[in-house]
Amino acid sequence: RRKLRSDVAAAFPSLSAEQLAEFIPNKEELNVIKIYSHKGEAVTVYMNHRNPILFEVEKALYPTVYSLWVYPDLLPAFSTWPPVLQKLAGGADLMLPGVVVPSSGFPQVEQGTLCAITLLGNRAPVAVAVATMSTAEMLAAGMKGKGFAVLHTYLDHLWEYGDKSCPPTLAPLVPDCAAEEAAGDEGEQEGKEPGNSFPPEPVQHGDIGDLSLKEQDSCAELLGKEELHENRAAEPAENASTEDRQQPEDSRTPQEHMDALFNQCFFHALKCKVKKSDLPLLTSTFLRSHMFSCCPAGQQLDIKKSSYKKFSKFLQSMQNQKILQVKELNKGVESIVEVDWKHPDIKAFAVPEGFSSASAAQDSKNEDREQVYHAPEIIPLYGVSTRMVPLFQESGHRKGSILSSSEVRNIIINYVKTNELVDESNKNFVKVNAILCDCLLDKSEQDEISHLKWDDLLSRCLERLQPLHQVTFFGQEPVVRKGNIEPINITIAQRSSNKKVTIIKNLELYGLDPQCVANTLQQKVQASATLTPVPGAKDRVQVQIQGNQIHHLAKMLLEEYQLPRKYVQGLEKAPKVGRKK
Repeated sequence: RRKLRSDVAAAFPSLSAEQLAEFIPNKEELNVIKIYSHKGEAVTVYMNHRNPILFEVEKALYPTVYSLWVYPDLLPAFSTWPPVLQKLAGGADLMLPGVVVPSSGFPQVEQGTLCAITLLGNRAPVAVAVATMSTAEMLAAGMKGKGFAVLHTYLDHLWEYGDKSCPPTLAPLVPDCAAEEAAGDEGEQEGKEPGNSFPPEPVQHGDIGDLSLKEQDSCAELLGKEELHENRAAEPAENASTEDRQQPEDSRTPQEHMDALFNQCFFHALKCKVKKSDLPLLTSTFLRSHMFSCCPAGQQLDIKKSSYKKFSKFLQSMQNQKILQVKELNKGVESIVEVDWKHPDIKAFAVPEGFSSASAAQDSKNEDREQVYHAPEIIPLYGVSTRMVPLFQESGHRKGSILSSSEVRNIIINYVKTNELVDESNKNFVKVNAILCDCLLDKSEQDEISHLKWDDLLSRCLERLQPLHQVTFFGQEPVVRKGNIEPINITIAQRSSNKKVTIIKNLELYGLDPQCVANTLQQKVQASATLTPVPGAKDRVQVQIQGNQIHHLAKMLLEEYQLPRKYVQGLEKAPKVGRKK
């Protein structure tokens, strides 16, 4: 912890001693976890109060958005338009045409400077990025090209490790050096301050002024930029739907606002997303796949911030109003079984302005297309284990590095050729040196084996690396998981009176909704299908359908869903032709 504090002080010298003690506390719990980026880079994350506060990549420390919301002036800031946030959260870098140019000019930065990205009208950073060119080069380029390489954003996977809170609405600083300049806009500022509810006392951001007041010119420059942001954000309040959350719409509490947001997304999902043929529909699927997609840009559904606290209580409230009916079809698994589409509240609901009429029409017109399943792309990967580090460190890899099988093969071939280990008398064999001996041979083999065939060498190497796999679902970012992916497991079980049932597990791993699969099978084979919890697996269910239905399952999984056969286990148990099922 002492070393971390000294590293933070060196990385962010503008932090005062008090801020540093608050940032890296002495007695509070501080956790360290290791995660991997989509590129396979190992990232060390420091957690405090259940929120990530710092992350480290290649021995360089970076603050998270949670930290920047407490110290918003820790880094030089550049602003962009609110709709750009969705692109940044999706993995895009910030291009210079998307950067808002204040009349007072940009902060002066050099290429490689760590910067914060904010949204117009709010000083709370939403991204951490590295400048790809200096301020002078940005202006000389006519504000064209890539301006910032984005490392981390609000709404990304690192943000999800925390409490998933939204950015605060931070009012601009008003230092004494520019008080007269701000006086002219006082009337407009007063119209905004009650909605923002930011008192002037420095309770949470007591020393923030010290971070930005490095010199008198930069103070005036920062002020001019922020005043411009406030004025621009206030003018189009009636038309800018993406900035609605920053405007003082009403005097509702955050809890009342979240209740209203849940109601809006609930009725929007029922009116535009859910069809009668979808029922029964898992409540978890309804929330995740339908309600979340109806949430306005820049806002997020969080049931814990509502008065209901649990989604089941919210649905119970809707059931009491006779809008829908929820039943526990299986133990611990609730589903929506009936919806009163003629209910006055559903019929009276109007799609919010944030969703265009074309989008609403497409939702109702292309509902079938939304339900089309796309098989995920699954790529086996390998992580460098402790034992294998000596073999891979020459190529610049260390423990935890993630590689594909082709990359492993190329590294091994280069290692053998660089160290001249190809047997001159028979080039199909490789001489085993000390490193290959320690990494690839068991103790009982070390005195006996002096040469290995190429195939044996590569297979031994892959066996001793840590198995990983990358899953990419349609329209989503790839996710790297440990171990090999479990196949969809199909088994036949015997029940009373010699009756057979087909059991299907692990559908969720491939993005398949077990309830939808059960409904489809039930319609195809005209047999009873149910969901039951998987023994020993939390939050996992299995489909159970009467009879040996492996022929129908094979056709559905392999032909309709286009899943590779290697990811489906148990197809050989299909009933043989001519025998009674």
